[in-house]
Amino acid sequence: MDVPERKDGYYEDARGRLIPSHLVKDTDLLEDQLVRNLMGGAETLAEQMRVFRAMVFNDVAAFLALLAEKYDAKRGGKKGNMTFTSFDGKQKVQVAVADHLTFGPELQIAKGLIDECIGEWAKDTNDNIRVLVDHAFRVDKEGQVSRESIFALRRVNITDPRWEKAMAAIADSVQVQGTKTYVRFYQRDSQESPWKPLSLDLANA
Repeated sequence: MDVPERKDGYYEDARGRLIPSHLVKDTDLLEDQLVRNLMGGAETLAEQMRVFRAMVFNDVAAFLALLAEKYDAKRGGKKGNMTFTSFDGKQKVQVAVADHLTFGPELQIAKGLIDECIGEWAKDTNDNIRVLVDHAFRVDKEGQVSRESIFALRRVNITDPRWEKAMAAIADSVQVQGTKTYVRFYQRDSQESPWKPLSLDLANA
């Protein structure tokens, strides 16, 4: 780990300047020490989590390979979720594979068709549908629309041909950019108790 003090009695500040040690406040040095100590612990923990994550996937793969060998079946692909439960039913591990979805230019075509529908239905349109549409196409800080809200539109049963074309355009706009695998751990006190997640998130630990 880097040490802030130079051998010749200077400290480098946040601007890259060399400050004589006698001009640096004690509180600044204590804060520097606090940050470096905490960062050291955080880096160690992050490395342990990387090692643990690799071990989880290796162990799961080995178990699936064992099952495939036992039942003379080919191992499946990455798609699909898996749940592994302890014999007493008090602990379980879930491995979930989630697609990272984005929307192509067809989404704008769908928005135009939906706007036409709402414009024509102005007096008769249910306010709930208006709110649903406005919320679905609202972008977040990253300029992305809500995937769940867009898909919620497809569950609205409207027979207008333009609406149906808009829903088809939404379906065509969906693009899978990649997948990510998540591992979640749960435990409970008894077989009748609700499952409680075991958090590996520092904010929720």
